[in-house]
Amino acid sequence: MNSHPSPPALMIFGTSSGAGKSLMATALCRVLLRQGEKPLPFKGQNMSNNAWVDESGGEMAYSQAVQAWAAGLKPTHLMNPILLKPKGDSTSEVIHLGKHVGNAKAETYYQDWFKPGWSAIRTAIKELKTLKEGGRLVLEGAGSPVEVNLQSRDLTNLRLAQYLQARCLLVSDIERGGVFAQIIGTLSLLRPVERKLIKGLLINRFRGRQELFDEGRRWLEVKTGIPVVGVMPWLNDLFPQEDSLDLIERKGIKKSPEIEIAVIKLPSISNFSDIDPLEAEPSIQIRWIEPGTSLGKPDAIIIPGSKQTLNDLSKLRKDGLDIQLKSFAKSGGSIFGICGGLQMLGRTLSDPMKIEGSSNDYNSIAYEGLNLLPLHTVFNKQKILKQRKVLSLWPDKSYIHGFELHHGYSQIILGNEKEIEELTDDPTLGWVSKNETFTKVSGTYLHGIFENGEWRRKWLNQIRREKGLFDLEITKSDYIEQRELIINRLADAFESHIDISHLIKE
Repeated sequence: MNSHPSPPALMIFGTSSGAGKSLMATALCRVLLRQGEKPLPFKGQNMSNNAWVDESGGEMAYSQAVQAWAAGLKPTHLMNPILLKPKGDSTSEVIHLGKHVGNAKAETYYQDWFKPGWSAIRTAIKELKTLKEGGRLVLEGAGSPVEVNLQSRDLTNLRLAQYLQARCLLVSDIERGGVFAQIIGTLSLLRPVERKLIKGLLINRFRGRQELFDEGRRWLEVKTGIPVVGVMPWLNDLFPQEDSLDLIERKGIKKSPEIEIAVIKLPSISNFSDIDPLEAEPSIQIRWIEPGTSLGKPDAIIIPGSKQTLNDLSKLRKDGLDIQLKSFAKSGGSIFGICGGLQMLGRTLSDPMKIEGSSNDYNSIAYEGLNLLPLHTVFNKQKILKQRKVLSLWPDKSYIHGFELHHGYSQIILGNEKEIEELTDDPTLGWVSKNETFTKVSGTYLHGIFENGEWRRKWLNQIRREKGLFDLEITKSDYIEQRELIINRLADAFESHIDISHLIKE
């Protein structure tokens, strides 16, 4: 007999995608931790190219990693047993229990992957509960739970809620308008056996005085017979976003920024959470640049990761952004590439095994890069997945941490050794230009590099000196501390406005 029986699972549903499920689940994890519980974040299936690599080398969605930190735990792929990473052309890479298991077409996904997917979910739940005996599962749903054309093949919403007999909260975003229709419509599409699982309604992103919604709150409770557990206010803090569509919400206009960093919003952008630590710097204004638009006159440019490096590079070239980038570099501008962005900075790339997608024409013949670093990249079948701690050699010596998540392997083209130098003591992890024409071009395979406070500030100070600005303090804490403050502020707001006491009673 289990001496530490698990308390009932809690689950967050949303009336739509973007209703706030991820943030509410994050807040709930921290609130439960404060109350002495052992919250176990879990999302059965997530579709995102914003990924994290756990200590075992398993891939998972970054949003579940954030929830793990909120729960006081190390992220593990068991918290997100199915990760779908879009590759374009209605195709996604399928990750089960942290590992690549194949590629799926949208039209045949449920036919081919439903049974193994449900098996992966049940395995992960069992193993996760074993890892943390007596823990309470905090489940995040996906999209809306009542997509009627998908309900019979549902993997991660109502099927999972019934399987665990979870106590469910339904979150609705009042900022979108039509909040009453959102809630009543969602509830009306639930079967009686499903509707009884909904134990509370949560109104999210309310602007203004909350007493103005008192009448609406009473109406909802009378109409549905379900208590409104609270009304979350509009929060101005920037939080890690779950998918690239949410980049449009990253307005973050600073009052008096001292430098502007342009980030290329690649069509297949991945791991854009790499930019979060820069977003959090008060002196920096981040401006997202889409292919087809002008670079303007930023102080630095970042090319982030990509799920389809060659396709995105082709798009940059088609829209003339490659010419703008080369001109910026030639004029002495600072460009930094991360993972796929680093690969684009190279001279040539090749994809002999069609890793970059079956519909492309890239093969073993070298494909032209931006030619800002003398590197050649070959895309291999084996994906490199591991956490790293290395010694940075540039812009100064300091120990940095992060993770690798890539197929491509890059190396210096013979005869160009004097034109480039290693960024870290691992000669495969990053490079810095020593070319007299492109003096401020660099890049790395290390995701999360900007989370290292000392390294980030040293990199920023190089840019600031070019503008005649004073150096920022080097003893800046790592972003992990700032992330903790953000999570705590979120949890504070949740505790102030939401009452979940009836959900957590035994």
